[in-house]
Amino acid sequence: MAGELKIEIIRRETIKPSSPTPYYLKSFNLSLLDQLSPAVYGSLALFYPKNDDKSLSKTLTLFYLLNGRLKEKTIDCDDEGAQYFEAKFKGHLSTFQEQPEPETLKRFLPAEIFSPTAGTRPLLLVQATLFDCGGLAIGICMSHKLADATTVGIFLKSWAATSNGQAHQILPDLNAASYFPPKDVSLKGAKVELSKSQSVKRYVFDASKVAALKAVAASSSVQRPTRAEVVTALIWKCAMAAIGQNSGSASKHFVLSQAVNIRKRVDPPLPENRIGNLVGNFSTQANNQTPDLQALVTQLRKGLTEYTRNRAKRLRGDESFQVIFDQYKEAGELMRRDDLHLMILTSLCNFGFYQVDFGWGKPSWVTIPTGTHINLVTLIDTSEGGVEAWVCLSKQDKALFERDPELLDRRIPITIQS
Repeated sequence: MAGELKIEIIRRETIKPSSPTPYYLKSFNLSLLDQLSPAVYGSLALFYPKNDDKSLSKTLTLFYLLNGRLKEKTIDCDDEGAQYFEAKFKGHLSTFQEQPEPETLKRFLPAEIFSPTAGTRPLLLVQATLFDCGGLAIGICMSHKLADATTVGIFLKSWAATSNGQAHQILPDLNAASYFPPKDVSLKGAKVELSKSQSVKRYVFDASKVAALKAVAASSSVQRPTRAEVVTALIWKCAMAAIGQNSGSASKHFVLSQAVNIRKRVDPPLPENRIGNLVGNFSTQANNQTPDLQALVTQLRKGLTEYTRNRAKRLRGDESFQVIFDQYKEAGELMRRDDLHLMILTSLCNFGFYQVDFGWGKPSWVTIPTGTHINLVTLIDTSEGGVEAWVCLSKQDKALFERDPELLDRRIPITIQS
């Protein structure tokens, strides 16, 4: 693609921590949830209208585990540092943001999401891409073996505070393994291979349109649905209609699997700055009759409530290992079933990424250069309180999805970008 030629790497460097890691911190224990997480990179791209040069070194001293090498249950914190790249984009940020191409967007990241190095080292890579207009994109890749999206946010906010010389930094809590200690465990079963999608599209719901959608989806059961709930329900509803029509399999059920941050849902809650893979997931099922938005929002809320009550609340007690084991086992079995249509959704709404200010203002755009596997959906905030959705479908399903009357409802118009 022509757009891929616009970005050129002009500098590579290893950024090491400003102070060496003490000998007693040289080995960092992974939690059981980290052990069971995939060896891929979690990624994020933040775009700023102007920039200034900042250092990672001091922040890496606080997040010393990101400088090391991943082993089976531990990280060897040897201070080898993080990989830093500087690149140049031949063009203007405002022009690129008008119609971002998914393949070009991936070039703002310093590594492939599924790179095998995510399971060893480097555990953190950063790419700063300079635009001709003076704008800047910060692309970050952090190994999912030790970090969820909340951890990425904690790191970015701490880095920004250090860059601004703030006296009160955001310090990471590194004690996840004390609550979920690593174990000799493996989840046996056939490897799950997700089908690749040739169609990834970005759908932007601005704040006024999300408000209109909330009014449509509210009911006596869920009087105040969230932004993520109503956008999730609309996308799932339209996708079910498209997939059902194309597959012609009326007997199959539809299942939505969604990740959830467990920090506030366990009892007692975990500190918000605790880093690691502190996530669970819950599933919601619908039949081929495609229920209305109110019913889907009710089901989504019920699924989250039941997960919190029946699983998350048990994660701080003696049953924690069994709860985690059952959760991962059931997720694998769900993905291997051929009698249902599975959609996997991740929401990064309300993660505060637009508050990450390195000293040159807040980002004008934060996005997730998403993968390309069929039936994957990722949600993230827009700068003005709306929701951006990256949706991966087959070409046949996408064609019907985008013609769905509810998606095209003039009362709730959205922006569709390829």
